Amino acid sequence: MSSYGKVDENNQARLEARRRTRKRITIIAVSSVVLACTVIGIIAGTTTHGGKKSPENNAGSISASVKALCNVTLYQERCFQSLSSAANSSSLSPEELFTLAVKITVKELSEALKRFSDEKSGGKGGNSTAMAAMGACRELLELAVEYLNETAASSSSHNDLTLPELVDDLRTWLSSVETYQETCIDALEKATNEENPNLKMYGETHLKNSTESASNALAIITWLGKIAKSMNLRRRLLTTKVDSEDEEMAFLGRRLLQSTTDLRKIANIVVAKDGSGKYKTLSRALEDVPEKSTKRTIIYVKKGTYVENVRVEKNKWNVVMVGDGQGRTVVSFGLNFVDGTPTFKTATFAVFGKGFMARDMSFRNTAGPSKHQAVALMVSADLAAFYRCTMDAYQDTLYVHAQRQFYRECTVLGTVDFIFGNSAVVLQNCFILPRRPMDGQENTITAQGRTDPNQNTGISIHNCKISPFGNLSGVQTFLGRPWKDFSTTVYLESFMNEFVNPKGWLPWTGDSAPSTIFYGEYKNFGGGASTRKRVNWKGLRFIGTKEANRFSVRTFVQGPKWLPASGVPFKSAV
Repeated sequence: MSSYGKVDENNQARLEARRRTRKRITIIAVSSVVLACTVIGIIAGTTTHGGKKSPENNAGSISASVKALCNVTLYQERCFQSLSSAANSSSLSPEELFTLAVKITVKELSEALKRFSDEKSGGKGGNSTAMAAMGACRELLELAVEYLNETAASSSSHNDLTLPELVDDLRTWLSSVETYQETCIDALEKATNEENPNLKMYGETHLKNSTESASNALAIITWLGKIAKSMNLRRRLLTTKVDSEDEEMAFLGRRLLQSTTDLRKIANIVVAKDGSGKYKTLSRALEDVPEKSTKRTIIYVKKGTYVENVRVEKNKWNVVMVGDGQGRTVVSFGLNFVDGTPTFKTATFAVFGKGFMARDMSFRNTAGPSKHQAVALMVSADLAAFYRCTMDAYQDTLYVHAQRQFYRECTVLGTVDFIFGNSAVVLQNCFILPRRPMDGQENTITAQGRTDPNQNTGISIHNCKISPFGNLSGVQTFLGRPWKDFSTTVYLESFMNEFVNPKGWLPWTGDSAPSTIFYGEYKNFGGGASTRKRVNWKGLRFIGTKEANRFSVRTFVQGPKWLPASGVPFKSAV
């Protein structure tokens, strides 16, 4: 967690002076580019982006910096209106304007949350499905507000990092804020019926301002990050000396990987069904984990099947859960969509606390194929890692919901869209096993949900093995389908068994896919890897090494910044 760690009081004055000096240099350089872009924009006339024109009648009252920043956003009218109306916005630096954009989004999202907290809102009446969807929305919007506050605090904090150095973190958190709102609308759409016909419209109406503002803030920080990078202002974080806290966490990570380690000696908490530990359930053990701890809490879970619905809450940081092996330590439950639970809430095991790690465990949803969406593992936590774990279900097995995630030597079994979500995630050296679905169904391995071109999200499958689980004769199996308009998925250096359909990819609807998706294949092998008969989509690319490395552990999830402390092995690039 060193990228936004605390500093002690003794060093505060020195670090503050350094931060101000570096920030002035950054602001001067970035502002120069901003002003240059503004001049070009003014000379060229009204600048356009995404087919949306900036309002000419406001041009005279808008400062140069505000105009330049808003011209890179998707929702320019809202950007001009919100930033220009703020006091002293014309005198703010680009970094300060970004922080202002985030704070405006916090205000709008907080107002939306109040509406969803009204028990009579949305016309949901007494319908349990609608009430469950509204409950999921409240939880999602609370998460969004929390990450917005963290974004605002980090972008204006007094630590030793400039805003350009925090771009990866800020983009991740803002991407997640958009994802949380989109997940809310998805839940309302699925709960919309004759009894509650206006649920989806209610969500879209009351989240319109906050979703547009979040998108604009994301566009601004993405653009500023590109400028900073092009001007070589970003420090090389990967060569930064780690502090003693990082070294302690790395030492614990290495010990966890040693097969001879006696876990009882280093575990903070022991869970055992047979009563030989302090706790018999994981949920009870998690209650005693310290809140927002910067040190690891190691939970040793002895062999057995734990039938419970488990949540690692957002204030439970740096939890490490270690089992006795895949298939020996199993967490199992059966919540599902058909029986009235929103997909977001069906997970047998859900992770929200950042810095989570699991090793040698299985997560299972027992609902079966007839219950449709039934998640085994959902992860909505930043910097989460899973090593030698199994996710076992049918439709929607692994919900890589949001933030940055890494899976190594894991096994994932499922049928329809069984690796899905909108995080930045890399699965490396994993076993991906499609299984037999319901009669008449087709298997789709991935369904990625990117909704905004500026989000830094996608599914990267690297050096994995894709093979059938059991007899799949007569079942069509595809690499994935585009869930949202900017769906992003790549397969890199992976083995594909010949059972993979030669077309490779399946449309979500109709017979094609949006031109805005990015689907990539790179040096895959095996009978199903041939690209000769792949679908003819504009968004499908057979990429080279440079582009493949955009989706590597090093670049896509910034693995070398945080994975070494987990002890999980990884390969940085293709």
